[in-house]
Amino acid sequence: MNATTFVSTLVLGALLGASPVVAAPGTAKADGTDVNAWPVLVGRRDEAAKATGWEAAGPLLFETRADNGAVTKGFRPFWFNRDTPKGGETAVLYPFFTYRYNGDRWRWSILNLFNRSSPTKPGEDGEPQAFDLWPFYFSRDTGSPSTSYHAVFPLYGQVKNRFLNDRVDWVLFPLYGRFKKGRKVVTTAPWPFVRVISGEGHHGWALWPIAGSREDGGVSRSEYALWPLLYKYETGLDEPVPTVNEGFLPFYASQRGPGLRSDIYLWPFFGTLDRTGAKAYHETRYFWPFLVQGRGTHRYRNRWAPFYTHSMISGMDKTWVLWPLWKQQRWTEAGLDQTRTEVLFFLYWSLREQRAGSPPGAPAAEKTHLWPLFSTWNNGAGRKQVQVLSPLEPLFRYNQEVRTEYSPLFALFRYDQRAPGEVRYSLLWDALSYENDRAAHRSVFHLGPLYEAKRTSGSRRYALLDGLISLSKTTGTGWRLRFADFGGKPKPGISKP
Repeated sequence: MNATTFVSTLVLGALLGASPVVAAPGTAKADGTDVNAWPVLVGRRDEAAKATGWEAAGPLLFETRADNGAVTKGFRPFWFNRDTPKGGETAVLYPFFTYRYNGDRWRWSILNLFNRSSPTKPGEDGEPQAFDLWPFYFSRDTGSPSTSYHAVFPLYGQVKNRFLNDRVDWVLFPLYGRFKKGRKVVTTAPWPFVRVISGEGHHGWALWPIAGSREDGGVSRSEYALWPLLYKYETGLDEPVPTVNEGFLPFYASQRGPGLRSDIYLWPFFGTLDRTGAKAYHETRYFWPFLVQGRGTHRYRNRWAPFYTHSMISGMDKTWVLWPLWKQQRWTEAGLDQTRTEVLFFLYWSLREQRAGSPPGAPAAEKTHLWPLFSTWNNGAGRKQVQVLSPLEPLFRYNQEVRTEYSPLFALFRYDQRAPGEVRYSLLWDALSYENDRAAHRSVFHLGPLYEAKRTSGSRRYALLDGLISLSKTTGTGWRLRFADFGGKPKPGISKP
C-alpha cells in the first residue's frame, strides 16, 4: 500500500468510525435503501451502471466497485486509482503524475516531461525500457545495441525510431544534426541554414533561405530561391503526368496536375481552382479566406466570412454564422446521422446521434454542454442525466481522468433517469436526495442522516437521525414507533420491499 492510499484509508476509517449506520462501505441497508450519513458517508447501489459505491466528506473520498471487477477509488482532487482485470492507472493531481499499467507494461509520467516505461517482467527479449527527461535526456534499452540509445540534448546524442525518423544524431545542436529516414539522409550544419541530402536515389542541398534543391527517389523534385518567394515543387515524376506547384510570391502561384489546375494572383487572395473527372470541382477566390465560391459533384462551398459560410465536403455539411459565434456540422458515420452544434466553440456544445435514415421524431442520443452551468446526456433509450455545475466537461469532453477526479467536485445537482418513471435527484453531493420508481411503487427521500421518508406499495417509513427514532406502517398493521432502528430491517410479518 502506498503512502497516499494509507493516509486516505486512515481518514476514511476515522469518518466511518463516527457512523453507526453501516458495517461495510458501499453496502445498502438491510431493506435495500441507500446509506445516507452525509457528509460522513453516502453509499448506494446503481443497478443501471452495475456498480456499488460510496462517497465520504462530500465528494472528496470515494470508491466504486463494478460488477465486472473494475474498482475506482480516490481522494479528490489529489489522488485516484482505477483497477480493472486488464490493467489500470493511478494519478496524483492529474495531469501532474500518472502511472498506467497492464499485463505487459507499466509507465509513469510527470507532466509528460519525465517519462519512464518498462515491461512488467524486465529483461524480456525485445521489450524496451525507456526513460525521458524532456527535452534534455532520452534513453531506450532493448538489450540490443542496434536499437538501444542514450542521448543528451543538445550536447550529444543518437535516438532511433523517434521524431518521425529512423535515426537522429546531433552534436551541440543546432551546430550539427543528421536525420535518417529510409534511404534518405539529411545532414545539417548548422540547422536549419545549411543542409546536404544524400542516400540511394536522394540528393540535394540548401543554403536557407537563399536557395535550395532536392530530388527524392525519382518521385519528387523541388527547388527554391529566396524562400518562400520563388519555388517549384514537382511530385509524381514516375507518373505519365506529374503534378507541378510553382510560384513567385506574393504575385502569382499555380498548380498543374492530372485533371487539376489552380491559379492564384496576389497570393493568397484571388484565384481559381478547377478539377475534372469523377471529382469535378470549380472554385473562385475573390478575397481568400473571406469570399470563396465553389461548386462540384462531391464538394460545395459558399463563404462570405465572417458573416456566413456553408460547405459540403466528403459528406460533411458545415455551416458558420458570424464566425466564431455559431457553427453546425452534419455527417454520417458508422450508420449514424450526427449533428454537432457549437456557440463560441465551447460556450454551448451539442452532439446529436440518430440511426441513419430514421424518420423525423425517431429516438436520438444527445449530449449537451452549456458552459459552465450544466451538462446533459440522453442515450435515446430512456436513460438521461443532468449535472449542474459543469465547468470542465465542455473543455475535456473525452478525458476520463478529468471526469473521474475533478468533475464530481462541481456536481452541485444531479438528475439521473435510469428508465422512464425511474428517476433520482441529488443536491449538494447527496445532502438531499430523492428517488422515485413508479413501476415498483417505491420512493425514498433523504435529508442527509437527519430525515428519511420511504414509501412502497405496502409500507411507509419515516425516520430521524438515520433511525434513532422511526415511525413505520405496513398494509394491515397500524403505525409503529421504534428506537435505534438503524438498519431498517424488516420485522416478522412485514414484507421486504
